Amino acid sequence: MTRGWRVPVALVALTLVPAVAGSLRLLELAGGPQLLPGNPRVDASPAPVVVHVLAAIVYAFLGAFQFSARLRRSRPAWHRRAGRVLVGAGLLVAGSGLWMTLFYPDAPGGDLLWGVRLVVSSAMGAAIVLGFAAIRRRDIATHRAWMIRAYALAVAAGTQAFTGSIGEGLFGTSDLTTAISISMGWVINAAVAEWAIRRAPAVAARRRRARPASA
Repeated sequence: MTRGWRVPVALVALTLVPAVAGSLRLLELAGGPQLLPGNPRVDASPAPVVVHVLAAIVYAFLGAFQFSARLRRSRPAWHRRAGRVLVGAGLLVAGSGLWMTLFYPDAPGGDLLWGVRLVVSSAMGAAIVLGFAAIRRRDIATHRAWMIRAYALAVAAGTQAFTGSIGEGLFGTSDLTTAISISMGWVINAAVAEWAIRRAPAVAARRRRARPASA
């Protein structure tokens, strides 16, 4: 595998677990077998979950390939078209997440996780809007930074599959441990996003210096 495809492939792998879980939930809502624990909140109001899962799958998988510098350079028109789809899908993810936070009662994690979800959904939506506004101004660096932040928050479900399991294994199940474990997934992804954003100028400078030597 070439180096340019490692990040997209890693991101696709990260999103596989939540994508499979979401697909199983959609299958159940469509009348298929129940393969996941029951969720009365979803059964009572399934539409936001359907929107959230479908939009998240599109956003996660299509968005992963926006991280391929080679693809961006070789197919800029594809990058722009995919970006427009991602703006819509991302806003649906953030909006449906916000709706479920506000209107689904008694979600695990208590008030702490409720507040974190409110902040994360709002932050993701704001990041997408700011990223879109930046590219309209032709400010590519700012566009890239905000879109990386939005994507990192969106795909945290993959990280939460690990932090949730570790937290439950070490500290048991309670609203507090659930809130902390799930929140750590967003914290980790946000930290990695900021590292990638700050690292980008140095990587670009090294590539520019390497080109004359390889010519």
